[in-house]
Amino acid sequence: MTERLQKMLARAGYGSRRQLENVIEAGRIRINEKVATLGDKAEPYDKIRMDGKLLNLGERLDIRCRVLAYKKHVDQIVSRNDPGGRPTIFQSLPKLRAGRWLAVGRLDVNTSGLLLVTTDGELKRRLEHPSHEVVRSYAVRVHGVVDEAMLDRLLAGVELDDGMARFDTIRVADDAHRGNRWFEVTVRQGRNRVVRRLWDSQGVTVSRLMRTGFGTVALPGGVKAGGWRELDRKQIRELAALVDLKR
Repeated sequence: MTERLQKMLARAGYGSRRQLENVIEAGRIRINEKVATLGDKAEPYDKIRMDGKLLNLGERLDIRCRVLAYKKHVDQIVSRNDPGGRPTIFQSLPKLRAGRWLAVGRLDVNTSGLLLVTTDGELKRRLEHPSHEVVRSYAVRVHGVVDEAMLDRLLAGVELDDGMARFDTIRVADDAHRGNRWFEVTVRQGRNRVVRRLWDSQGVTVSRLMRTGFGTVALPGGVKAGGWRELDRKQIRELAALVDLKR
């Protein structure tokens, strides 16, 4: 069965659909010796080359969808390589016989906690897409005085430099220290550093930030930082159902 080229390559783990559209537009992919263009369709048995290298689609597309709940620690980066030599999350992942691991979104270097990693490019794309509004949960320690009026503003919406943003819920988790308190927050936007920027907009500082949930997946207990737990088939189906994808 034929399929749009970028969609098939994303399912095979060669990148996100948007990244692959850019690669196609740059003329870096050939289908049966013909330079591919956006809108082209292909089959796994076609000879498809990227930058001159023949892609092994038949083997990759036979791989079942896998998802890891990875527990990132601070100082790790969500990148395959770092010129500064910092550790990356990909160094800790299990080896694959074919395909590759794809991180669902990012956590900045100073944020710890749950990061989903998958072999399925289409699942990654849908979970990241803002139209699906997948809920992200965080535990956050805030330094500074936080009052009810501030919480109301953060729930109602704050104008940031890239548009309006808000928390869906805020719960006080630790009220023992008025100037350095823990909160549990949820947000449906995957924008860059949005949790930190929301609090910064109110004149307080985030001193610690940990993601505790992504959609139906919670931060796995009993897993050390830098470790992971693989989702079973039922958990993958529940996660995929959030974004209208059958897996």
